[in-house]
Amino acid sequence: MDKLASLLHLTPALLWMALKVIIVFAGVMSLAAIFTWVERRGSAMIQDRIGPNRAALFGKIRIIGLAQILADGIKMFFKEDLAPTDANRNLFWLAPFLAFVPALMGFAIIPFGRSFVSGGQTYHLSVLDPGNGMGMLYPLAIGGMAVYGVLVAAWSSNNKWSILGGMRASAAMVSYEIGMSLAVVSIFMTTGGYDPAEIITAQGHLPWTWNIVRQPLGFIVFFTCMFAETNRLPFDFAEGESEIVAGFNTEFGSMKYSLLALAEYSHMMTASALIATLYFGGWQVPFVKDPTVLMSVACFLMKLVFFAWVFVWIRWTVPRFRYDQLMKLGWKRMLPLSMVNLVVHAWFMSQSH
Repeated sequence: MDKLASLLHLTPALLWMALKVIIVFAGVMSLAAIFTWVERRGSAMIQDRIGPNRAALFGKIRIIGLAQILADGIKMFFKEDLAPTDANRNLFWLAPFLAFVPALMGFAIIPFGRSFVSGGQTYHLSVLDPGNGMGMLYPLAIGGMAVYGVLVAAWSSNNKWSILGGMRASAAMVSYEIGMSLAVVSIFMTTGGYDPAEIITAQGHLPWTWNIVRQPLGFIVFFTCMFAETNRLPFDFAEGESEIVAGFNTEFGSMKYSLLALAEYSHMMTASALIATLYFGGWQVPFVKDPTVLMSVACFLMKLVFFAWVFVWIRWTVPRFRYDQLMKLGWKRMLPLSMVNLVVHAWFMSQSH
């Protein structure tokens, strides 16, 4: 690390930060792109139909449809980029970035492997230092900003159906953020802080000491709320074929539409990483007390991919809820359950002390 830093005329700390940014954001974007293919293959498998299998490299190499990702990128790049005549053009161009950037930034605080020491210096495997004071409050705050991308995309289109879809999506995200945040607060109480490294360490390497066992009700609330937060089925109210066409992104095409789609999958990657970190031990390897750095990174990646697949699995298994059912579930079920979970854990902690 020191030799490479001196070769590039950078300090080791600055070089490590640059490497982490490249690895994390390139990794999240790559996983998001791959899961556009997984979504299609998974839906075809679950619903017993043919998935993407035509796109091929050099007309022969099909590799189970993976060339479809490249074909989609080429198609989106060369597709004509149109904007509605009466749209607010500045906001219309800005909206995809308002949706995409927060989806990526939420991952910055999550440790994707155990820290290691080299040359007397500790290197953390997260873009932001876990001990910077923000902790797990950071992804919750950044996740709340995603609603601006949805609303700006809807309003700037000057399309009544887009606005209706944007209002539905933003209402779902806001309604479920409270219950989700209260579920996380109970973990903060149990851990004694909101540093992600402390949350992972407190869970240990034994699966029965993870928060999924300690707080099953909190996990159910958090997991359910994440589907609304990421705007995916069964809580995908930005779309409704019989009601509002295609939601807030109706008027978007070319790379702007591609960014909005990639934002959804990036948000799904961040949500999967949060679930793994908060409830499934993060990078902790089951039954291995002191895993190697590579082993911890591989274990975290496996957990992330598994929960991302669960998002796909549920999307193509459970039908879309009605809008009134969404509001009722959020305000009358998830919020009271999260408050009960918080009060019960506060009572147990008071009794133990």
